[in-house]
Amino acid sequence: MKKFEVTYKRRLNDNMVWLKIYAPLVARKARPGQFIILRTDEFGERIPLTMAGHNEEDGTIDLIYAAVGRTTMLMDQLEVGDCLADVVGPLGKPTNMEGLKRVCVVGGGTGNALAYPLATGMHAHGVETVMIEGFKTKDLVILEDEFREGVDELYVMTDDGSYGEKGFTTAKLEELIQAGEKFDEVIAVGPPMMMKFTCQIAEKYGIHSVASLTAYMIDGTGMCGGCRCNIGGEDKFVCVDGPEFDGALVDWDELIQRSAYYSEQEAEDRAHVCRLTGGVRYHD
Repeated sequence: MKKFEVTYKRRLNDNMVWLKIYAPLVARKARPGQFIILRTDEFGERIPLTMAGHNEEDGTIDLIYAAVGRTTMLMDQLEVGDCLADVVGPLGKPTNMEGLKRVCVVGGGTGNALAYPLATGMHAHGVETVMIEGFKTKDLVILEDEFREGVDELYVMTDDGSYGEKGFTTAKLEELIQAGEKFDEVIAVGPPMMMKFTCQIAEKYGIHSVASLTAYMIDGTGMCGGCRCNIGGEDKFVCVDGPEFDGALVDWDELIQRSAYYSEQEAEDRAHVCRLTGGVRYHD
């Protein structure tokens, strides 16, 4: 088997894909919460992606991503047998599980792909794990079967009520707490506004919260400064100091404001990428 070869590909919905990549040295040392940096080809940009899982026996790592930018759209053209140019890792600090007995993981939208390794990793470590995954509508629901198999309890929420329970993940979290559920920790993964309110609810009831800020990384080494965030009044870099932080210490307002800085440029980059043109992109 070739290094960094795609061994498995599965489409989860219209724009989310699950790949398994042969990277035995990475798989041997990977832990939940860590990420890798990859390039699709020798001319490609370097992007960080959280590993959705790893298998030491067959030497593979799992990547779940949304095909929304240039590189992920190029990745979307890969098929089983194709290879990535580079995979570097594991990077970042692993998820802390010590001393935890029962946790609630709250995932929103594409953030559920990042929540998957955290929740199932907690469960595998012997931590009783409750998972709340939320989506706008039924068509966007992913990983339901995998979560049901990999955690103790699962609640699926949709904004429009087209599947599971109608409502926001934050409302479900507060409902569980008010019903008497006890958690040592609440972990939030998803859009910044959802994470903000999730962590505020946890703080309201005296529960420690953790926010996964992986989505804010760019080069993954701390050199570009793009993932700088304010944690407890101090500047931190998500890629080297995180990617997980105490949710009560995150300056959410600043983070939310910064996350919208390049929204127009990001929208422009969501162009068609054609495998037959050697990765050259063009607008539809």
